[in-house]
Amino acid sequence: MMKRLFAGRFTRSIGYLLSVHLVALLFFFGFRVALFIATDYDFPKEISEDYALQSMAFLRGLWFDNVIACYILLLPLAVFWIAGWFGYTARWLYRSSAFFFIFFYSLCFIISAANIPYFAYFFKPINSSIFNWFGYMDTTAGMVFGESSYYFPITLGLTAIAAFAYITLRLSRTFFLLSRNAAPPVNKWKAAVFTFVAGAALIGLCFFGIRGRRGYNPIKVSQAYYCNDAFLNQLGINPVFNLMTSAIDDNRKENRRLHLMAEDEAIARVQTLLGRQGMDGISPIARRVEADSQPTRRNVVVILMESMSAHLMQTFGHETSLTPFLDSLWQQSLSFSHFYSSGIHTNHGMYSSLYSFPAMMKRNAMKGSVIPVYSGLPTVLKENGYHNMFFMTHESQYDNMNAFFRTNGFDDIYSQENYPADKVVNGFGVQDDFLFQYALPVLDRQARSGQPFFSVLLTISNHPPYIIPPYFHPRSRTTEEQIVEYADWSIRNFMTEALKRPWADHTLFVLLGDHGKLVGTPECESPQSYNHIPLMIYGRDIPPRIVDAYGGQVDLAPTLLGLLDISYVQNDFGVDLLKEKRPYMYFTADNLIGVRDSSRLFLYFPDTQQEIRYRTEGTSVQAAEDDPAFRDMKQYGFAMLQCAETLVQRQQTLNYPHGDKR
Repeated sequence: MMKRLFAGRFTRSIGYLLSVHLVALLFFFGFRVALFIATDYDFPKEISEDYALQSMAFLRGLWFDNVIACYILLLPLAVFWIAGWFGYTARWLYRSSAFFFIFFYSLCFIISAANIPYFAYFFKPINSSIFNWFGYMDTTAGMVFGESSYYFPITLGLTAIAAFAYITLRLSRTFFLLSRNAAPPVNKWKAAVFTFVAGAALIGLCFFGIRGRRGYNPIKVSQAYYCNDAFLNQLGINPVFNLMTSAIDDNRKENRRLHLMAEDEAIARVQTLLGRQGMDGISPIARRVEADSQPTRRNVVVILMESMSAHLMQTFGHETSLTPFLDSLWQQSLSFSHFYSSGIHTNHGMYSSLYSFPAMMKRNAMKGSVIPVYSGLPTVLKENGYHNMFFMTHESQYDNMNAFFRTNGFDDIYSQENYPADKVVNGFGVQDDFLFQYALPVLDRQARSGQPFFSVLLTISNHPPYIIPPYFHPRSRTTEEQIVEYADWSIRNFMTEALKRPWADHTLFVLLGDHGKLVGTPECESPQSYNHIPLMIYGRDIPPRIVDAYGGQVDLAPTLLGLLDISYVQNDFGVDLLKEKRPYMYFTADNLIGVRDSSRLFLYFPDTQQEIRYRTEGTSVQAAEDDPAFRDMKQYGFAMLQCAETLVQRQQTLNYPHGDKR
């Protein structure tokens, strides 16, 4: 009886579909091998003979290939499932599905073939930028057919299409004959139940294949990144997946370009405001920064504190003592009292603090399928001999962090994948105190190597859902305040233990919020507690001092590099807050732009072009009329953001000529 069930028409159709699926995966594998050979990549010595490491790129590539194959498989699978309920089979059903597969896989193979010369030229997988060429079809066609090096991928693509079409048509004919000759089931009801259950399970598996993984997020490009070699990390990315997801990213509302003022006007204003002349081949705002003395080679430990508004600290007027340790450290550090986050999301805080580009409204600059390349604090330190590490509580592909940070200067990423499963408490991974406990021996090990290190620890606990561990005993009554106490306690424990280490004598500890949160009653459309954050730089040889100049996360890198006495080419929007002063600080909060100084706050909503002006005194605000000072603030913020938008769009985000390889 069971033999009849498994030998029925539905199971024969499944055999056909899975055969086509496996053949397609084999062809994708072939294109990846062709890319590997055609690129002729010169591996570093330590990787050139590590075939196990190289093979991992192909395994991850199979993972991405299966996602695309499952997308294509879903519709034919559903059709054959429905046909199976009725015990139906027909030549046209197999033949039409074969042409369906041939059509869509032909598109995939064309893209995969085009990816070979594209990757060779741009050193990145094919993406939505190719659509820009469609407006110049004659020129594009001339380029494609006029370049002899493109003949190999063209021939490969056409050969793959022809071979796949032949194999698929043969499979459809063979399995149709097997299906037609299959013996009818003895019990039609049992056969129908079997077909329904088996088909539902297979469709469920197909959806799972499309999603790509069990975790909090579906599969993203970040999942292909597993080592420190840029070629291997990108080799596993399926070009069809990359093209599809990058096109989707381009059409997201938050990724639409800003149009605040003319690009040339914005650049000219920023050159004047920041005193930049630009450097040929790099950008119009690049400059050479010369240190006053030899590099100190001090270690740097940055703690990016989740949702840590300055308004949660008693130092800034909070009624109760939720952050006794941070308040005490404030008095012992080089502290900045008028410091602002670039945006109101963690991705904004990381992006701006590490690479000194401002947040662009709602946009997540790290999350695109095409991994952007930036110079910034991690890359400059890496060029100066530092080993860079990033510790996070959650999955490494959240917000595309794994791919973005490995591409832009970090050597090691520590994430939920590295931690014991029993330490994971929610969708955001482990709690702060475990993150710090895990990081300490890693930092100890790196210190023993003698190589200076740069480490970023991103906390999470002060983010819903709040989880207070049973071993912590807060004094506050509300969960929102208890979690702040816990975050402060976790940092205290880490700093207490870290300062016992010999390497602490030669280390800068940097503590700042990734962004703030609403504290108390909102005083206006953009509550200042969202963007006003603390910044403390603690070092045993750094005299305590409170700096009241206005600054923001974009200024962190230049300020730290100044303290480290490192000379470098600067191509970003930051200033060294110990040597330069801003007239205002600007920031964004999703749908608005804010600019403020000690007595004014200017808000602008790009979608509606609404302008709002306030006079400020402490945390209170009062509506104000327009005047030249507000107009100057507006031009300042607009120029900075528009210039940043322009440099990103022009890919002028590196501190060396774009075509150079580092």
